[in-house]
Amino acid sequence: MRMKKELFVAAVFAIGSSSAMAANVGSCGWGSKVFDGQSGIAPQVLAVTTNGTFGNQTFGITSGTSGCTQDGTVTSTWMTAMFIDGNKNALARDTAAGQGETLDALAQLIGVDAQDKGAFARLTQQNFARIFPSSAVTAAEIQLSLRDVISADAQLAKYATAI
Repeated sequence: MRMKKELFVAAVFAIGSSSAMAANVGSCGWGSKVFDGQSGIAPQVLAVTTNGTFGNQTFGITSGTSGCTQDGTVTSTWMTAMFIDGNKNALARDTAAGQGETLDALAQLIGVDAQDKGAFARLTQQNFARIFPSSAVTAAEIQLSLRDVISADAQLAKYATAI
């Protein structure tokens, strides 16, 4: 009986993993790797279960942080969240200046095309106070504000889903 359960679990992971790899997507924990792009309650619950089994990202899904959303769609912005969290001070400094290695790395991470990098740097600099409202701002708050700022810009809105 135990062997059948293990085979079932392995089959589920193999099927989900192959579809995730075919889509060439990122993740928000292992659950998102398996169920990325699928909408509805079932994939969301299965993603949570998968993440809980491996002890990762369950909090992110329930709180809407770590690259996860609460809208029923598994998303793949965890790398952006981790980058912001690990580089918050340098990113704030570069954003205030409108240039710098960390701001460039963020632009590259979210896929900003070369012709849009200047506009990205200017927009984030112009909205510095909105993105970094205080020294106590969390990475999740920075990510949300950055997504809002980018979404509102006609030229750069196409990059908002990667934030």
